[in-house]
Amino acid sequence: MCDEQTLADWANSNVTRRGFGALGAAGAAAACVPMEADSSPKGLVEGMVSFATVDGTMDGFFVHPASGKHPAVLFWPDIAGIREAKRQMARRLASEGYAVFVANPYYRDVAGEQFADFAAFAGSGGFGKVGPWRGKLDAAAIMRDAQKAIGWLDAQQPVDSARGVGTQGYCMGGPFTVWSAAGVNTRVRGAASFHGGGLVRDGNPMSPHNLLVNSGASHLIAIAQNDDAKAPDDKTVLRAAADAAGRTVEIEVYAADHGWCVPDSPSYDEPEAERAWARLLALYAGAL
Repeated sequence: MCDEQTLADWANSNVTRRGFGALGAAGAAAACVPMEADSSPKGLVEGMVSFATVDGTMDGFFVHPASGKHPAVLFWPDIAGIREAKRQMARRLASEGYAVFVANPYYRDVAGEQFADFAAFAGSGGFGKVGPWRGKLDAAAIMRDAQKAIGWLDAQQPVDSARGVGTQGYCMGGPFTVWSAAGVNTRVRGAASFHGGGLVRDGNPMSPHNLLVNSGASHLIAIAQNDDAKAPDDKTVLRAAADAAGRTVEIEVYAADHGWCVPDSPSYDEPEAERAWARLLALYAGAL
């Protein structure tokens, strides 16, 4: 799991930030699209954007191909929020023909990037900093945010609003994808959770597994092997909920630990990350 003790142990280990950067360089490079000499992404347009929501002003990173209209994707980052690793992942997806908005989930309290990378999050007491912000992100809040974000995306020139919307999330953003699909079920057609935490919440009617019935999307739920070891029944509960709801849901435990999809994560696993990426592209190709 992406828990405080695990990250504290990592931050205090003999893997320095310089060493981690070297270890993660290959993965980060793999996540990047080709670059022009001026360092702007080739064939893409990007920038920070903002718009009003019920709860304030949401900001985030928006990247899309320079021409044409494309399916929109609402991208929920992990607990460390917007940073270069997430921008890289969004650029890579945009290069496949999508208009991608990486939401700042903490906009109710702060704007923009708060941590340069996952090492900065782990080494600076990130859990303590984000705790009060994260506490506001329940199902109702994320549904409100998804409605506004997708409404904003649909109004953008590069977005083909006749196509379905995709949503993907990592770590704490995993359940946000199910809530987004349930909250905007007329628009979201593909939803992908990667090493998502809290997909099964006992006794909670707003647990993501209970809301699959309200979704109109196909779902991809990619589970980390160490998360599965701690909660082995969750995949069974998710499968039963998906079948009862009549939803198309791909559920798989990957041979990698929590955080394996993210290039700046201490558990980044390039082969398994690439396999998950391929499944994401297949989901969007078939659903959007």
